[in-house]
Amino acid sequence: MRCPLRCVWRAKLLVWVGLLLRCAEARVNTEAQTGPLYRVLGTPLHISCNVSGFSSESAKQDFEFILKKTDSPEINIISTKNQAFSYAIYERRIQSNDVSVTHVNPTSVVFEIKNLLRDDEGEFICSVINSEYIYDGSYSASTAVKVIDDSLSVLSRHPTTPLSYHEGEALTLTCQASSNTVQHTHLSVTWYLRKDGEAEPQPIISLDKDFTLVPGPLFEQRYREGLIRLDKLGEATYRLSLAQLEQSDQGKIYCQAKEWIQDPDRSWYSIIQKDAEEIPLTVKAREVAPDLSSLVVKISTPQAALQEGQELAVSCSIDTLNLEGRFFSVAWLQGEIELARVGPTGILTVGPEYSGREKEGELRAVRTGTRDYQLILKPVRTDDQGQYVCRAWPQERDKDGVFTPGPAQDSDPQTVVISVAESSLSVKIQDSALSVIEGRSLKLACKVDRRQGLLSVTWQLKSAGGFPQADVISLSKDGVMERAPAFTSRKVRAMRPAADSFVLELDEVRPSDSGVYQCTVSEWKSDVKTHSQSQNASVTVNSVASLVKVSLKSRNSQVTVGDPVEMICQIRGPRMPLTVTWSVKQPDSAPETIVMLYSDGSISWFGNKHHYQVKVENQESAVVHYLQIVRASQREKGIYQCSVSAFLENIHKKLSPSNPLSVMVQNRESKLTLVASPAVTQNTNSDVQIKCSVTAASSASSAFAVSWLLRLGAASTTIMSSDRNALVTFGDQAEPNYRQRVSMRRAEGPNFELTIRQARISDSGLYECQVVEWLRDPHGDWYSLPVASATTSLAITEPTNDLLLDKKEKRLNAREGDEVELSCDIISGASGTSFFYKATWFYAPQTSPTINSSLVRLDHTGLLSYPENQALRGLQGRLRLTRPSQSSYRLRIQTAHEEDSGTYWCQVEQYQPNTEGRWQQKASESSGPTVLAVNVTDVQLSIRKEDVELNISNAEGFTIPCDISRQSSNESKFQVTWFWQRNTDSKKQPIFTAYRNSTFQAKLKEDSLRFGHALPRQFSLTMLKPGPENSGLYFCEVEEWLPSLTYGWRKVAMEQSGNLSVSVNTEGEVQLFRECTSGTWIVTVVILVIVSLLVITVLVIKIYRSKDSGEKKSGSSLWAEHPLTAKSSPED
Repeated sequence: MRCPLRCVWRAKLLVWVGLLLRCAEARVNTEAQTGPLYRVLGTPLHISCNVSGFSSESAKQDFEFILKKTDSPEINIISTKNQAFSYAIYERRIQSNDVSVTHVNPTSVVFEIKNLLRDDEGEFICSVINSEYIYDGSYSASTAVKVIDDSLSVLSRHPTTPLSYHEGEALTLTCQASSNTVQHTHLSVTWYLRKDGEAEPQPIISLDKDFTLVPGPLFEQRYREGLIRLDKLGEATYRLSLAQLEQSDQGKIYCQAKEWIQDPDRSWYSIIQKDAEEIPLTVKAREVAPDLSSLVVKISTPQAALQEGQELAVSCSIDTLNLEGRFFSVAWLQGEIELARVGPTGILTVGPEYSGREKEGELRAVRTGTRDYQLILKPVRTDDQGQYVCRAWPQERDKDGVFTPGPAQDSDPQTVVISVAESSLSVKIQDSALSVIEGRSLKLACKVDRRQGLLSVTWQLKSAGGFPQADVISLSKDGVMERAPAFTSRKVRAMRPAADSFVLELDEVRPSDSGVYQCTVSEWKSDVKTHSQSQNASVTVNSVASLVKVSLKSRNSQVTVGDPVEMICQIRGPRMPLTVTWSVKQPDSAPETIVMLYSDGSISWFGNKHHYQVKVENQESAVVHYLQIVRASQREKGIYQCSVSAFLENIHKKLSPSNPLSVMVQNRESKLTLVASPAVTQNTNSDVQIKCSVTAASSASSAFAVSWLLRLGAASTTIMSSDRNALVTFGDQAEPNYRQRVSMRRAEGPNFELTIRQARISDSGLYECQVVEWLRDPHGDWYSLPVASATTSLAITEPTNDLLLDKKEKRLNAREGDEVELSCDIISGASGTSFFYKATWFYAPQTSPTINSSLVRLDHTGLLSYPENQALRGLQGRLRLTRPSQSSYRLRIQTAHEEDSGTYWCQVEQYQPNTEGRWQQKASESSGPTVLAVNVTDVQLSIRKEDVELNISNAEGFTIPCDISRQSSNESKFQVTWFWQRNTDSKKQPIFTAYRNSTFQAKLKEDSLRFGHALPRQFSLTMLKPGPENSGLYFCEVEEWLPSLTYGWRKVAMEQSGNLSVSVNTEGEVQLFRECTSGTWIVTVVILVIVSLLVITVLVIKIYRSKDSGEKKSGSSLWAEHPLTAKSSPED
């Protein structure tokens, strides 16, 4: 019985080796896009999936997509094969074509979600349906998808009212683009021109995600010439500059922003894009620079000394050859500041410092003649005094109408002096130095004293960055408010709450709004400005980033798995709507957003919200945000950060994040203790079991990984290991022959057992059981605790022989057809696993007890054989030999026959393999005999045996009954014979026989007998018209027959009935006998009637007397009214 076990181990080893080889050469390989993929809510999602390695590369394969979410069951999404595959939550989206899967080629598909939802976040598993009969490789791949909020903001800084420019003029447009995404993303900004009548816009220039400027195909040449620029100003402002407009630039201009993220495969993906509003642009005639020519320029003024409020006229004249047929541009400069310019076509351009005065009508410039130009300033101010210069350029116009400028020529300087007119007007700003927080409102008040006439006010700003002073807003004497072009999109107001007060209000201030603000108040008489007074105020706009301080701390940043962690994010600074983002960076991964708390009170969860909790407290000095890890695990280990952003000027402004806080999660302390047998001694070739028991564990739900090692001196060798899933592997140094002899298993307790089969002397040594305890964290992930070990010393010795069998004689009785079991038990010598046994059963038939034959043999290798014996072939075919235990053999005889009766015994031979693996006989013993007797059945035949006398006449017939009261078997058949004897001394003579096969034989005349068989066990024979010669004794004999497995039908019993004594008389004798008999019966009846009447009379009299006697006594009756007094015992 040992050989099959070894064969099983060999087969298992071959299977494992085969599986390892197959795994190493797996054909089918399924690949999906590498994750995690960050995609924006509401945008499309595409996941590619392909498979290779099938036998037919051109065969179309079917795919299935499944969504696996944390702590939730898997959700079937879509299948290319089974339309009923989808769950209801995705079936509706599939029907609306929001979710689809498309074959790119027979072995590749693209899975698409057109409108990504928050619930779509999770792990998408792409599985290919195996179209072959074997599995060889990987048939699924997964891609993790994270759904993030849309935080991209794009806004044009210009109104959408149409712009009108002349060809050759410069155009500057700005737009703001920002994002508040926690993940590392890049923005690209592109300016587009949608020409009139064209559906597709043309890119002008773009700043791509790699911060590279890329001009559009139609604008590439102009970009090379430096006529097109795209500048990034600050964090979120992008400025487009077109130096010389062309008529082809006419159309609608807008900017587009795209947010890009780098996927794990290192490719960049645009997660969202947005367009700003389109700005209509009209371009008229174009101008280009002139070529070189000589030119004489002169300057003059009718009055060089003026008082404040008067009119200043500055005239320029030019002189050159062929003046009438040429074009010129003329400009007026005060110092280095250009006041105004008249182009070759007469178009006036005003410098930015004087654009406000030009709009108020204080500045005019015109061409008064072929060579004359004039600039008029009215009313003049004191700051208008200084040196003026005229500058002129010749302009050459080609056949296409394009102007080319020549070299500039300046006139001599002209000095103008402006004196202050007498006036009592005074201006004062209430706060000369003011600090404002970014995003809040700036309010400046300008107080006027001793005013005369009408007043107007102009607010100007000289920025701290060194830019020239520029207008902000003005309020005319008529109360008309006008914003400067740079502030048209800003929330700025100029008000006059009182007659002597002017107020400037600027909402949502920026750090760039810092500088010196000038309030200029002018007096007017009729439509003439007479006097002006100014006052300055220094304004500092403090950025939110410099004021808001964010700090992060925790009371318990080093915890054990399962413990809570609370992190505290303190935000100090001015109170304003802020968006707070909690993020964590785990080792070797990018930061991931956990939760975002928006300024409007809404919350977006990105991590597993079941493991986190948030809380906000408003304290007097700070706003405190709490993030609590409900039950920490290794997943929550990492560096946490609290980030803050403010939504200012329609963009998300990221502020400085908090300090990083490292959260360390430690595994639980191990409470694992092991107990192992200190020493084990076993015989060679026996099976050795070494046990290692866990007496204490850290948790009732712990899992264990076990390794068995053999120590020989200082060296140790790993025998085999079992991981926590009970997957067993052998050590690298374990030889194939040794692997067949060792195994391990787990039992309740838990107990770990190492079994060494056919132990050898070389197996002696110190065996170490190393156990690693595994626990589940709150996410259900496994983590290991430190290893624990226990050792057992094993000594293998040579065994002693003590084979002994049961020699008691046994007797068995059985019925034919039954199953008979014979036993052969080894009393001692079978407990060791190093011995193997050969058992042979012998048989001596009952008819020839001296002839011994071997029936069946089970040798020590487990081979079952039947010795050749023609006479015993039938018996051998009905034998079943089993070995229910190590020390017992059972021989079953199925459907026993009579001829199986005889003596049985077994002989057991003991074998043991030597060190060379050869079998060696150690002992031989025989058991005691078992005598078996097989009978057809138990005899239970019984017949009624009543003796009866009968007197009849010769005219009457009589019946001889033969009733069977009990039979041995339901299969019994009967043969009935009736006999007649003259008297008891005479010889019996058969008169009729009914055979078991329903045939009859009569010894008398056939018409004198009648056979009856009313019931299966009732037989009768009737004698018709008997004569006196038929008088005598009649009886029946019944033979019971049963089928025998060996001999066919055979008689098993015979019974004889009782005697029927019949006297047959003549007719007169019978009559006399009847009359005598009739008279006797009459007398008997009369006597019985008289006796009955006497008895009744006596009873009536006795009852009457008893009644009278009872009435005379006091209440005595047959029923006891008082308890009976117990009789005293002899001892009393």
